[in-house]
Amino acid sequence: MSDSKIQGFLENKLVKSFIAFSIFRAFYGFGILIVTYFIDKETDIPWWLFLGFSMIFSRILFKQIKKRRNIDKSLQ
Repeated sequence: MSDSKIQGFLENKLVKSFIAFSIFRAFYGFGILIVTYFIDKETDIPWWLFLGFSMIFSRILFKQIKKRRNIDKSLQ
């Protein structure tokens, strides 16, 4: 594959969004894993309840990040 095809692929809006979401989930997931471990060991809160809340919260957080990023782009 030539560099122009790869560059064109990486410039695709859908690919950029997928890459950004993957990076976000990797860091967020690692943090949630650590927090879940401590919640399980130190509190009486069920770990599955925390993970359910985390799943919903992460969707809302990522939508806010995307919205803010789009606003920043439109101001430039």
